Order: sequence, then structure tokens, then C-alpha cells
Amino acid sequence: MGQITKDTDTIKEIEQYKKMTGKPVPALIAGLALPAIISMLTTMIYNLVDAFFVGRLGTSASAAIGIVMSLQAIFQAFGFMFGHGSGSLIGRYESEGKKDEADRCLSTAFLAGLVVSVILMTAGLIFRKQIVVLMGSIGDIIPYSEAYAFYILAAGPGFVISCILNNVMRYEGKAFYAMIGLVSGGVLNMIGDPIFMFGLGLGIDGAGLSTMISQYISCGILLYMFLSGKTIARISPETVLKKGNRKRILKDVFRIMKTGFPSLIRQGLNSVSTMTLNICAGPYGAPGIAAMTIAGRVMMFMGSVLIGVGQALQPVSAFNYGAKKYKRLRESFMFTWITGTAMMLVMASMGAIFSDRIVRVFIDDPDPAAIAATVAAGTPALRCMCVAIIVQPVSVLSNMIFQSIGRSRVASFIATLRSGICYIPALLILPNLFGIFGLQSSQMIADILASIISAPFMIRFFMKEVPDRDERTAMDEQIDKSLLLE
Repeated sequence: MGQITKDTDTIKEIEQYKKMTGKPVPALIAGLALPAIISMLTTMIYNLVDAFFVGRLGTSASAAIGIVMSLQAIFQAFGFMFGHGSGSLIGRYESEGKKDEADRCLSTAFLAGLVVSVILMTAGLIFRKQIVVLMGSIGDIIPYSEAYAFYILAAGPGFVISCILNNVMRYEGKAFYAMIGLVSGGVLNMIGDPIFMFGLGLGIDGAGLSTMISQYISCGILLYMFLSGKTIARISPETVLKKGNRKRILKDVFRIMKTGFPSLIRQGLNSVSTMTLNICAGPYGAPGIAAMTIAGRVMMFMGSVLIGVGQALQPVSAFNYGAKKYKRLRESFMFTWITGTAMMLVMASMGAIFSDRIVRVFIDDPDPAAIAATVAAGTPALRCMCVAIIVQPVSVLSNMIFQSIGRSRVASFIATLRSGICYIPALLILPNLFGIFGLQSSQMIADILASIISAPFMIRFFMKEVPDRDERTAMDEQIDKSLLLE
């Protein structure tokens, strides 16, 4: 039985190698990108639908959702760190035929993510009120934020584990299975929102409860994919905890965290910058916070297409870098960058043209003045963000490819640009100089600067550091032998 399992795993590894190193790049990227884009769009559509339903509760409730989103981002930051870290390593292990190392890496990431998420959840539930105030809740927004935060914190382990499993699947080229898990959760969430919020009369508690339930169902579906043998790497905690491997736990966790650290920085700074944005929008009241929340969610929806395309690049770049297929690495990046930029240009044009109508869809309030103030503040913000997403592919894809191939220092630096080094100072400085327009244009300025800074790193990498010729690997030799035997 053991020999049969081993032979099956070997066949899977060879098929995976042929697919990742031999299939035409446009077809490979498109095949991996489509499920990733569907997954991202479903998640973003849920966020927009959630904003729509919560917006029926008033401006303060809409503002509360935007504030608590930064809390959710903290869990996702650790999930992406363990997910991208282990996924990148697993992709390279599998390109080298190291199945046991891939299993141990996945199992270590799973256990580490579970422990960290439970600690974060417990601490967050204890200090929930202090946290939502720290994140920018004011006045009437605080009760809504505190209620919604309870469910987001309770769903924390689900967010983390889902991020880990989803990213590992993508690095294995199993984007379709990852899509099933994420889309199922998103669809259930969209169905659950009106039922819990209005059908059962739970209000914002219903929105939080729907999110929590759907997140754990999504996590369960993703976990089933691994336990049912649909992936190459398998979850085996006993492998990590057995005597021979216990001493390697800390070393493995450190390596996973080092590789995934850019994701922690990127997602963590997203949370910090969201808190900073809410605080800077505070002087403009609930309409100001709600306007920036709505514009930000629409931007995230458009940007999710780019993230989906970039997520297709990550497994291809990690695998081909590990397999020493350098020409394919170059071709993959150029195809993804050109495609991503073209898609962002189309979406940005549509968003800029219909920006006022888009903002108005997501706000409802008994006070017409509050609606007018939210639309007036949100429309210029959304137009500025549409400019930002056109230039995003340079910095976003640079960060992704450096992380995928294990260049964690460069990836970490680039990850700090969009939401940290460039954005937070812009939020703190520009509103003082230009008033609310400074707040509305901060993300646009940050993205332009981030792309300008990122470009030289990518140019140098491909011109100076990547070899011109491909190299043969042990996996190539194994495939040649199997062909001879046939």
C-alpha cells in the first residue's frame, strides 16, 4: 500500500513539473489566474454587498465596518505570512522532487498559524473596546464597531488557516480547488447577510455572525481538499511532532516566517494604514470615514483582479526559479505585467467615469445631508484611487515575484512602500496642506511613488541577476529516464 501511494505521488510530481515548466506561459498564467480572479472578485463582491447591506443601517454602521476591516487584516496578515512563506518553499521543494520536505513545511505552517491565531483571538476579545477606539472609532460608531469586532475576532483562526491553505494550493497550481473554498464562503456570506441582518432582525450583529459562520465553512472546505488527497503536499502534524523532527520546528517556522515576512508587512501595514486613514478622516465625521471606506472597498474590488493575476504569477515564478528555467521566469513576469496593466486601465476608466453613482449605491441614511456629504467626499477619493490602480502592477508584481523566489529582503522593502513608507506619511502630511483633498489623494500619491521606487529593483534583477540560460535539474533527469522506460 505504501509503495502504491509513493508511486502515485511521484506521478503527480512529474505531471506538475511538466505543467509548470512546459505549458505555454499565456495559457498557464490564464488557467491559474481565472480561478484566482474569481476567488478575489467573490471576496470583494462580498465586501461590497456587505457594505451595501450595512449601509442600510446608517452612516455610523458603514463607518464601523471600515474601521473593523483593519482588525480582520491583522489575522489575514499572519495567514498570508504563513501561507506565502510555506507555499513558496513548497513550490520550490516540489520542483526539486522533495515531497517529504513539502509535507513537513505545510504541517509546520498549519500548526504555527493555528497557535498564533488563537492567541490573537483571545487577546482581542479581552481588549475589544480599547482596540476599536484605538483603530479610530468615535462617538456613535463605537457600539457598532465593538459588536462587529466580536465576530471578526471569533472568526480569526478561520481567516488564518484559510489563508494558509488557499496560498499553498495556489503554489501547487491547484487554483481551482482554492477557488471552490473561497467562493463557497463568499456566496454563503452574501446569502447570510440579509437573512441574519433583516430576516432575523440582528442588525450589525447579523453581518458579523454571517461572516464568522461562512468563514469557518470555507476553511472546512479548503481543509477537506488536503485531507482527501487532492493536493501533493499533505497535512501531517504527527510528522512535525515526532522525536526526530521536534528540534527542527523552530528552524522550519523561522524559515517559513522569513520567506512570508513580506506578506506580514504588506498586510500588517494595510491594517495600520487603514487605522491611520480612519483617524485622519475623523475630523470630517462619519460621512468622511464612510466615504473613504466605500472608495477603498471599490478600489479593493478593482485591485483584486490584479491580485488574482499576480497570484497566478507566484507559483509559476517560484516553480520555474527552483527548476532553473530562467527564460520562462522572464516571460511569465512580462506577460503578467502587461496583462495586469491593461486590465487595470480598463477598470480604472470605468470607475472614474461612474464614480459618483458608484459611491451613492453604498450609502443610505435618513438624513439627506449625510448622504450628500458622503457622496461629495467619496467621489473625488474614488477618482484618485482609479489613477492609483493603473500604476499598481509595477510595485505589486515586483513584491510578489521577489517573495516567490525567496528574495525576502527586497520583497520586504517593496512591501513597506504602498501602505507604509509612502502612504502613512502622505496621510499625515497632505490633509494638513490641502484639506480633505489631501486625504482623498494620499493613496494615489503613495502608489505612484511606490512604483517609481520599485521599478529599478525589478529592472536590475532581470538584467543583472537572472542567468541568460536555463539549467538542467535532477527532476529533468528523472523525467528523461521515465520516458526511456516507456
